[in-house]
Amino acid sequence: MSAPTEHPSALTQAAAHWHALQREGDLAPAQQRAFMDWLLTSPEHLREYLAISQVAGALGDALRTMPIDLDALLATPAPTRAGNNVVVLPLRRATPPTPASPRPRPRRRLPGMAVAAALLLALGLGTPLLWPQTTRYVAAHGAPRQFSLSDHSVVHLNADSELSVRMSVFGRRVELERGQASFVVAADRRPFAVHAGGLQVTDIGTTFDVSLLREQARIAVSEGRVQVRGDGGRGRLLADLAAGKVAQVDYRDQRVQLREEDAASMTAWWHGRIVFRDEPLRDVADRFNRSNALRLQISDEAGALRLTGNLRGDDVASLRAFLDQQPALQTVERADGIHVRIREATAAVKKNSSN
Repeated sequence: MSAPTEHPSALTQAAAHWHALQREGDLAPAQQRAFMDWLLTSPEHLREYLAISQVAGALGDALRTMPIDLDALLATPAPTRAGNNVVVLPLRRATPPTPASPRPRPRRRLPGMAVAAALLLALGLGTPLLWPQTTRYVAAHGAPRQFSLSDHSVVHLNADSELSVRMSVFGRRVELERGQASFVVAADRRPFAVHAGGLQVTDIGTTFDVSLLREQARIAVSEGRVQVRGDGGRGRLLADLAAGKVAQVDYRDQRVQLREEDAASMTAWWHGRIVFRDEPLRDVADRFNRSNALRLQISDEAGALRLTGNLRGDDVASLRAFLDQQPALQTVERADGIHVRIREATAAVKKNSSN
């Protein structure tokens, strides 16, 4: 007598729950084992899960209409594709005759991930897609780098920056831990999301930049569109940015400031230039300090001064000349760097006006 079939609505709800957790990428080892146990409870669980997954929609229909013998899948070499691009699944094996003196043999239970991997192999998919792959990338001081991800997306990682990338069959998740990175996202059915500063930036076919500043996260879109959500992606929609838009989101209260900027300015740092427009000097100094051994030391009062300029990131002499041209600033070079402060006359005027 066959086991009763799980109610479709309950099955769909469970599959959607596990799919959401996998996309979040925060499953503990115990949760991952529970997921695999659920997945292997019944072929219906696997079929429903693949149907919900964005990358296996077409495969879901085939699984729902075709019975799969797991033992046959594990014993049969990877199938070849026929000329009509149909993936040939192995047929059920005939039951062998019972031996004259049967000897019970324990059923070999493979790890859940191995069984699921065999299923995906039968569908023409590789196991690296099934098991989430996490890679960490670091750009040292003064050494920005560019690299390609396994999905052919291109990442520009600024100096003194660090991120990790988690690739799975369920999605593409990036954690920007410090610094700045730009993403030229390759087309793929899997969602691409960047988590930084408590925000989730979801790509919608685009090229965009994420930078962790002292008090804000800065998201700039040079091509396409992104959506920015708070609370790590579980909060409300904070911004929907098209090309040429920049959002600065406060860490403390997630207040959003929007402005426009041309694409060339957004990507200027790829080519070693630092473009700043009405930005606090403290943030400008942080950008220069990523690339130079001689560091800018900014006083608190001077750090709040907002400046606009376009300079080479490795040209400290031009930077100091630019700062010396500012009537409110005074620079002094010492062994530990270039100290920048408000000129004494300017500070006295500010003090008198406040009184």
